[in-house]
Amino acid sequence: MTALLADVATDSWIDGAWHPASDGATFDVDDPATGQTIATVADGSVEDGLAAVAAADGAAADWAATAPRERGEVLRRSFELMRERRDELADLIVAENGKSRADALGEVAYAAEYFRWFSEEAVRTHGEIVTAPAGGKRIMALRQPIGVALLVTPWNFPAAMATRKIGPALAAGCTVVLKPAPETPLTALALAEVMADAGAPAGVVNVLVTTRAAETVDAMIHDPRVRKLSFTGSTQVGRLLLRAAADQVVTCSMELGGNSPFLVFDDANLDDALDGAMIAKMRNGGESCIAANRFLVQRSLVGDFAAGLADRMASLRLGPGHDVDADVGPLINRAAQQKVADLVAASTADGARVLTGGGPPDRAGWYFEPTVITDLDPSADLLATEIFGPVAPVVAFDDEAEAIAQANDVAHGLAAYLYTSDLGRALRVAEALDVGMVGVNRGLISDPAAPFGGVKQSGLGREGAHEGLLEYLETKYVAVDW
Repeated sequence: MTALLADVATDSWIDGAWHPASDGATFDVDDPATGQTIATVADGSVEDGLAAVAAADGAAADWAATAPRERGEVLRRSFELMRERRDELADLIVAENGKSRADALGEVAYAAEYFRWFSEEAVRTHGEIVTAPAGGKRIMALRQPIGVALLVTPWNFPAAMATRKIGPALAAGCTVVLKPAPETPLTALALAEVMADAGAPAGVVNVLVTTRAAETVDAMIHDPRVRKLSFTGSTQVGRLLLRAAADQVVTCSMELGGNSPFLVFDDANLDDALDGAMIAKMRNGGESCIAANRFLVQRSLVGDFAAGLADRMASLRLGPGHDVDADVGPLINRAAQQKVADLVAASTADGARVLTGGGPPDRAGWYFEPTVITDLDPSADLLATEIFGPVAPVVAFDDEAEAIAQANDVAHGLAAYLYTSDLGRALRVAEALDVGMVGVNRGLISDPAAPFGGVKQSGLGREGAHEGLLEYLETKYVAVDW
């Protein structure tokens, strides 16, 4: 372990205490910028997972009975502590995730905002009372916490994906077991410490670190004490979890894969569109579920757009996140680097043209050059696959109808972006796009106050906004005669 990480927790956090794996197992966490090990952490077992569920269940009744204002104050203090510890949290994200320091600091700020937003939403679990249509009787609807929530998060935003789930769960009165990705467990463990210091009682927040996800998550889903599963990750894994959740009829929220189109119409301001494209594509080096995956540009503008995007991508500097001059960090691991390289190689073999970048640089770590590629075959895997890397394929379209058809011709429907100076077109196209979120003349759409989620095979439910709170509440109908 490096000196930077010498004081970082490396055991699971269960029932208000640090716990090594019950069988003593451990695994290594590597720095994607070097491939070197930076920490060795506990590798939790099925027994540990069930212990975390038991802890959450044991704390559930008291936490649900805690005044909403009190629950909100724990979240508010967590927000304040995250801001105070932003540098330390950013250091962890840089070390285990590889993103640039600017991106890491941005993530900490964004992640903290979920705690602030849901600290305010905690007091808004509104029900209703109405008179029955036949008269005389009353219909009363109460909203109550759904129960123990299992939260499974990915590696690409190790702080934000955790707070986006923990915040609404705790605000609603639920207790949680967080299972972070094994690539980035240190940030999640640091958040457990933040929440304990903010006053979260023992058992309310539990963090299980493990590489044995298949068996531990399956055991927890099949435990009747777990009543909610919230998962962010691939569509493939999401399908498996939905099947497992069906056995106990566990309520599920799923934020799954994406294939976001970025549409540029010929009346768009080119510089604004390029600014937005860089944000939508290169946030976290392209390793984002809402990253622009396909750039669909009206034919009269496609040449200028591709050239401008190539110039901007070529100017980006690769380097480890602790280098303040670095714009783009490494991909998460060798497999991710190889996947991106294979997609680009397959496209160029079919005649696509690389304007800049195109491969891994000659250096240590899992880097990939920022890449712009054009003249793609419409059936290219690069267009059908979620790239999760700094590669921007540019494709031409002729008219609005074709743009919409191309944008919607994928299995996923998470996010989309469009640039135009015509307000009518903007709203018309936004309605026609088969996605859960649309950025109109904006390359950044994430906001804790907005409902985040997709349609088709991009998921179920919404995170953030008031809808995010409702995901952790059950409605109880009480028939009243007074």
